[in-house]
Amino acid sequence: MNKMKKSLLAIALATLAGPVLADTAAPAAPAPSYTLTANVDLSSQYIYRGLTQTNGNPAIQGGADLTMANGFYLGTWGSNISWFSDANPAPASSLSMEWDLYGGYAQTIGDYGYNVGVLQYYYDGSYGNLYSATSGTVNPNTTEIYALVSYKTLSFKVSDVVSTGLFGVADASGSYYADLSWNPALTDTLTLNTHVGEQKYTGTSAFGKPSNDSLYSYTDYKLGITADLSKELGTGWSGTAYYTYANTSGIGFTNSMTSNIGGSRTTVAIARTF
Repeated sequence: MNKMKKSLLAIALATLAGPVLADTAAPAAPAPSYTLTANVDLSSQYIYRGLTQTNGNPAIQGGADLTMANGFYLGTWGSNISWFSDANPAPASSLSMEWDLYGGYAQTIGDYGYNVGVLQYYYDGSYGNLYSATSGTVNPNTTEIYALVSYKTLSFKVSDVVSTGLFGVADASGSYYADLSWNPALTDTLTLNTHVGEQKYTGTSAFGKPSNDSLYSYTDYKLGITADLSKELGTGWSGTAYYTYANTSGIGFTNSMTSNIGGSRTTVAIARTF
């Protein structure tokens, strides 16, 4: 009789323990140590800091980013360009591509964030015989260090030049670009894009020795809309339309077709991230 009671008790305990074991959650999978993303877009023109890089012609662009869980990141990005060759036509030069490499460290603390890093612009192609002591033109490859602080959708960024030249302008080390941007959400799928930036040049030009500041410094503005097109086209798709204005003038911003690469411009683009 005692043996039967013990057997029944064992069965009862096993029955009760079964659901408890079944309901026990499996250990959570560890967070990935890194994320890798890629992007590609087709734009009606390539605008950078208020200046058209393709003389108003279309651009195809793309890049990839590796972001570590500890905040460090590396990335690369590229686009077709024509601005240098437009200003210095063949056989003087034949640049057709911009290739960027960057890396840094970024973190967010509540609604606040910061980001510091270094960015190398590399322009692939032939420069011909443009470089001389009196030409005022140097290799356009440029290195900048940058620092950004943000609060919610508002950000302020300063990029400081550490290379000798800045986008082909000689004696420009220490020049900087200051960027104030605000990108609030308007709806679940629409984001407002606003920006004002100031490009400041230091140093002295070879053209009669005026300052680079008086020849090349300018302010640019941007107003646009970005739309999430995931419902219409699938995950990762977006579209954007924006207006830019840069108060540029003079020899520094007029290409061989007598076109000011700044001024007023409207751009549309479609993009996908992976």
